[in-house]
Amino acid sequence: MSTLDPRTPVLVGVGQRTMHWKGEGAAPDPAGLRADAARAALVDSGSADLPAAVDRVVVVRTMADSLPGAPQPFGRCANPPGTLAADLGLGPVAAICSSVGGDQPQALVNEAAEAIFAGDARAMLIAGGEATAALKTALRLGQALDWSRSSQSDFNDRGFGPRLLSDYEIANGLGAPTLTYPAFEHALRGRWGLSRPAHGALMAELWAGFSRIAADNPYSQFPVERDAAFLSTASAENYPVADPYLKWHVAQDAVNQAAAVVLTSVGEADRLGIAPARRVYLHGYAEAADRVPTERPDLSRSRAIELVLARALSSAGKGVGDIALFDLYSCFPCAVVLAAEALGLDWRVKPATVTGGLPFFGGPGNSYSLHAIATMADRLRSAPDAFGLVLANGGFLSKQAAGVYSTTPPPGWTPVSSADIARDIAADPLPRLIEGPAEARIDSYTVAFAKGAAKRGYVIGTTRDGARILAGNARGHTTILDALRADDPLGRTACIAHDGGVNIITGIGSAA
Repeated sequence: MSTLDPRTPVLVGVGQRTMHWKGEGAAPDPAGLRADAARAALVDSGSADLPAAVDRVVVVRTMADSLPGAPQPFGRCANPPGTLAADLGLGPVAAICSSVGGDQPQALVNEAAEAIFAGDARAMLIAGGEATAALKTALRLGQALDWSRSSQSDFNDRGFGPRLLSDYEIANGLGAPTLTYPAFEHALRGRWGLSRPAHGALMAELWAGFSRIAADNPYSQFPVERDAAFLSTASAENYPVADPYLKWHVAQDAVNQAAAVVLTSVGEADRLGIAPARRVYLHGYAEAADRVPTERPDLSRSRAIELVLARALSSAGKGVGDIALFDLYSCFPCAVVLAAEALGLDWRVKPATVTGGLPFFGGPGNSYSLHAIATMADRLRSAPDAFGLVLANGGFLSKQAAGVYSTTPPPGWTPVSSADIARDIAADPLPRLIEGPAEARIDSYTVAFAKGAAKRGYVIGTTRDGARILAGNARGHTTILDALRADDPLGRTACIAHDGGVNIITGIGSAA
């Protein structure tokens, strides 16, 4: 029996499920995938009695349930956590559906650890899954599926959470992740002084390393190694999405994937006979939210990433050199390199992923980092003295959650507060946003594509008196899009008008 504080939280089971369904046989659905992964996690603990101890079930919100009014052609499960509990035959549980965000898996593990330590939960099951690939395949083949099966039990729906873009941002060009992340990517490129080709080469080199890891991962949705030459070159298979991104630079959501983890206390693990070799401990953690993008002082950095990573490490009593394994959230290249920069991590020497990342392992919406945590636990069980770090990101670098893990028991577990991180972010200077007319030095931009044609774009710039302005192109005004694509716009002047309540780019000039 352990001599640890019996309240110490511990991860005791992990499970993953990936299906490569091509339209034949029974189609996967999110509820079924979650149940498969959860069963695997319960079995993984080695305790037949663990299911009876689970008194809290949390499901990570699906992407279809993350936008009000999003189409759901095959219906929806109205109560995901209650349905999962029923599928597993669990007794009475507190059932929770998470809020929106890729930060949620790690944030929920942090929450579970605190609840278990406080005695508010005996054992907690967290699961998430997506079947977007099956949905797309069935629609293409004209197959009708039914995803409406649902428990009628009570549950706590945490809703959508706070808005991650402002009215100003939406009106003037920001929107979906593929449209908004270029704002950070090009700002980072500008700070580093990289040309377009040099930055393209960096992204391709980073992702080539991720794809090699994904190719060896049995749970990868896209287990194909892709080299830097392919990843840096536009082609029919790697077409432009939004400058600077090609298709394989971004998270791929056409997946059928699910993951689950189970946490309990050391005392409960002892009572359930769970072997020490199955136990993985959360040594340190942190989480925080940032402002909406245009209200952050520096688009080329992420204060939330920097502060959350620092707190997770310090609360674990570890430095970057003590960490053997990393999984840095990888929806877009800038998310990885900003985190690596904050850590001082050379991703060319020490890989920044254990799964292969969202473009290659697969991007199952909000639940990706649940796979990272499950994979990290498996890797650490094979390396008993090692430590691993998982960084989960939500929104537009909006919400961060990090955790430091090891099979080595912590000397004395205590909850970690991130309240001061929120205060530090709130105290940062607030940029002054303006509307046109104006002339501004271009700090970032993008041109987005649809079916190979440039359709929309924006610039984010700074005026001579230090104000920030965001402006988009007028509908059908391809001359502006051509100008943004022709030469590197960073540092050049954008002429901006204001009409109909929006800022409109009217011209791209020479260097400011």
